[in-house]
Amino acid sequence: MLKTLSPRLANWPLLLCSFRPLFLATVLLAVAGIALWLGFLGFGLPLPSVPGGPLVWHAHEMLFGFGLAAVAGFVLTAVPEFTSTAALGRQVGFGFLLLWLAARLSFWLSGVIGPWPAALFNSAFAIALVVLLTPRLLGDPLRRQYGFFGGLSALALVTVGFHVDAVAGQYPMRWLYAGIGVMMVLIVVAMSRISMRILNDAIQARRDAGHDVDEDYRARPPRRNLAIFCISLFTLAEWLALPAPLNGWLALATAAAMFNLLNDWHIGRALLERWSLMLYSVYWLMALGYGALGVSLLADGFANSAGRHLLTVGAMGVSILAVLCIAGRTHSGYALDQRRWVPIATCLLVLAALLRASAGLPGAPVPLLNMLAGLGWLTVFGLALRYMAPIWLRPRPDGGTGCEEPMDEHSTGSGCRT
Repeated sequence: MLKTLSPRLANWPLLLCSFRPLFLATVLLAVAGIALWLGFLGFGLPLPSVPGGPLVWHAHEMLFGFGLAAVAGFVLTAVPEFTSTAALGRQVGFGFLLLWLAARLSFWLSGVIGPWPAALFNSAFAIALVVLLTPRLLGDPLRRQYGFFGGLSALALVTVGFHVDAVAGQYPMRWLYAGIGVMMVLIVVAMSRISMRILNDAIQARRDAGHDVDEDYRARPPRRNLAIFCISLFTLAEWLALPAPLNGWLALATAAAMFNLLNDWHIGRALLERWSLMLYSVYWLMALGYGALGVSLLADGFANSAGRHLLTVGAMGVSILAVLCIAGRTHSGYALDQRRWVPIATCLLVLAALLRASAGLPGAPVPLLNMLAGLGWLTVFGLALRYMAPIWLRPRPDGGTGCEEPMDEHSTGSGCRT
C-alpha cells in the first residue's frame, strides 16, 4: 500500500482520485506531443526513432498515450460510480501513472532499446485496465456496462496488435486506424452517460427559470446501438482492407447513423447551453469525419487524412476536453466552470480540426494550415493546463477525501471562483 510505503506520497492531493494523475498526464502529453510534432513538421527537429517512423510515433502517442490516459482516468473514476461499487484506492491511480510513464519512455526509446519493452508496458497498461474493471462491468445485473467492457477490451486488443506488428517489423498503421474506431465507440458509450446528466440539468435550469419544457432528454439505445454497430463495421472492414468503394459506403452509412443519433439532442433552447453545445459538437465532428472518409474512399483516397483528423483532433479532442472540464472538476469537489475560457477553448479546438481537415483540399497551403491547427490545439490544452492542473494538485475545497461530487453548496460556489 502507498500509505505503508510512503505516508507523504499517499497524502499527495494528486493521488486523491485515480483520474487526477492520469488527467494531468493527458494534458501534459497533449501539449508536449503536438509541440514536438510541430517542431518536426515546421523546423525538421528530430523525433524519437520508433518502428514505423515519425507518423507512427505521432499517431501512437496521440491515440495510445494521450487518448488512453484520458480513457483510463475516466473509467477508473466513473465505473465505480456507475456500478455502485467501492472507489478504487489511491495506489491504483499511482500504479497506472507509473505504468503509463514506463510505456511512454520505452516507446520513445524503442529505436535504441528495441520494441519489446514498449510492447510490454503499453500492452500491460491496456490489459490491466480491462482486468481490473471487468468484474464490476460484467457484474451489473441490468447489463448496462457491457458497452464499456467491449470498448475497453477492443482497445486492449488493438494496443497489443499494434505492438505485435511492431515487434515483427511490420508497418502497424492498420492498428492505429482501428484504434480510432474503438475510441469513437467508447466516446459514444461514455457520451450517453454524460449527456443524460448535462442536458437534463440544462432542461431543469430552464424549468426553474419559468420556461415550459415538457420532456427530459433520453439517450435512446436504438439510435446509439446503430451508431456503434456502423462504427464497428467500418472499422473492421478497414482493418481487413476490404475494397475501398465498400469501405466508402460503410463510412457514409456511419455518418448517416451519427446524424440520426443527433436527433436525440434536439431538445429546444437547453441545447444552446455551453456544456450541451460542447457535447453536441462531438457528434457533429464524428459525423463529418466519417462522411469525409466515405467521400475520400469513393474518390480513390483523396484527402484521406481530413476525415481522420475530424475524428481525432475534433471528436476525440473535444470529448476529452469535455471530460477534463466536467468530471475533472466535479469529482474534485468543484462546480462546473462558468468562465469564458471553456467555450473559447472548445471553439478553438473545433476550428483546429476544421483547419487540419482543410489541408487536404486541392491547392491548400498545407504547411500553414497544419501549423495553425497545431497552434490552436496547443492553445486549448495550454488553457486546460493553466485552469485544471492546479485543481488536481491541491486538496478538495469541501474537505472531501475521494472522488465524490461537491459535498455542499458552499464548496461548489467557491469552486466557480477558482
